[in-house]
Amino acid sequence: MGALVSAGLLSGYNRDSFFCELTSPRTGNGAELATIIGRLKSLDFAELRRRSADAEKELFNLGVTFTVYSERDSIDRILPFDVVPRLITRDEWSHVEAGVIQRVQAINLFLHDVYHDRKILKDGLVPADLVLGNPNYQPAMEGLEVAFGTYAHVCGIDLIRDEAGVFRVLEDNARTPSGVSYVVENRTLMMRAFPDLMEGIQVRPVDDYGIRLQEAMAAIAPPEDADPQVVLLSPGIFNSAFFEHVFLAREMGVPLVEGRDLVVENDRVYMKTTAGLARVHSIYRRLNDDFLDPEVFRPDSALGVPGLMRAYRAGHVSLANAIGTGVADDKAVYAYMPRIIRYYLGQDAILPNVETRICRDPEDLRYTLDHLAELVVKPVGESGGYGLLIGPKASRDEIESFRAKLKAQPDNYISQPMVGLSVVPTLSETGLAPRHVDLRPFAVTGRSTWVLPGGLTRVALREGSIVVNSSQGGGSKDTWVLE
Repeated sequence: MGALVSAGLLSGYNRDSFFCELTSPRTGNGAELATIIGRLKSLDFAELRRRSADAEKELFNLGVTFTVYSERDSIDRILPFDVVPRLITRDEWSHVEAGVIQRVQAINLFLHDVYHDRKILKDGLVPADLVLGNPNYQPAMEGLEVAFGTYAHVCGIDLIRDEAGVFRVLEDNARTPSGVSYVVENRTLMMRAFPDLMEGIQVRPVDDYGIRLQEAMAAIAPPEDADPQVVLLSPGIFNSAFFEHVFLAREMGVPLVEGRDLVVENDRVYMKTTAGLARVHSIYRRLNDDFLDPEVFRPDSALGVPGLMRAYRAGHVSLANAIGTGVADDKAVYAYMPRIIRYYLGQDAILPNVETRICRDPEDLRYTLDHLAELVVKPVGESGGYGLLIGPKASRDEIESFRAKLKAQPDNYISQPMVGLSVVPTLSETGLAPRHVDLRPFAVTGRSTWVLPGGLTRVALREGSIVVNSSQGGGSKDTWVLE
């Protein structure tokens, strides 16, 4: 039987058998949790809806949007914002932070190894063909040294919390993880809309992310200038995350550029300015590998910078994230992360994976085919909640159609049990109702790794849905790490 809360605004709120990020018992910050719950109970529902509408209107006016390309009738959308925050205690955050730092360290050691000695492949802990045959593997990176051995300078580690309240890693994002702009903007909205809810509560700040990122980008720059020039490279206004590119460039205090704004001369990168060419030392790029340099990757790319790879290999410019990091966030490689952590660090994973079967393995494929109606099956190279099967919620025809895809291309899929994601009270038409959430902490690595306190909480706004992605109708919440 679920836990029923029976007071005020939370009257009738039933989390069922799921772990609730607000009402379930947990360690640490008991007084603060009780205060916040008490304040939520005392809020008026009509007033809460009014404040919520005002917050979403402000998001739209500020241009805090993302783009959905698959819907021709609607290009720019705001990410729906739910006004009930997700709470993380001090003890819980210490555990999450340590686990994220450990995972990022192992990812960077793994990437250095696969582009150099390949010891982990020779020792057979990870199948060589899974890495070397991976579409994200970039031969151009072989033997190239990067500052501090850091390849994934910005990492988004997607976490879920199961029915027992255990944080588990759902997937790693080591290429160009997005969403941090919502973390900062959500906090700003909460401070404006709910000062009464936050009054006297010590919540760790998130507004220094841009400074931390700029410092990391300056730290990895070639040691040729005491004051290195950092830029943010964007594909341009039609990219789905363009708002975030503008936001981060402003927060970092650096120029926002497109490929056409940069030129390579004598293996050095320059930015075109009204005063002439200005040297660029470090590039935070939000452009996929294939489009970066038409001399090395896609020759038809008009988004990249011809010669960029020459400058990179010569050590005259730094790129974050490094080229070829996608090898480490492949969903099949993800299944090997616990042994990757043990191999390089001699430690057990602080944050365990969700149990994962790799369908390229005949035994795992057999199990997956026999239990399709019980499992979540995902393509290894997709993101955004596309191309997956949620067995317990699928029709018989959908399952059989997916079975054919799986048999035709088993290497393209992994399977996992359907985890009962934790819930948070969320504003609905009739009151506060439980909705499933995940969490994406963002880690920034230069010389060392810093983790943004909290991260992006994504929420599945549709009743019963476990798909939190914005492209699939999800929204976001402010995430409070309590001091």
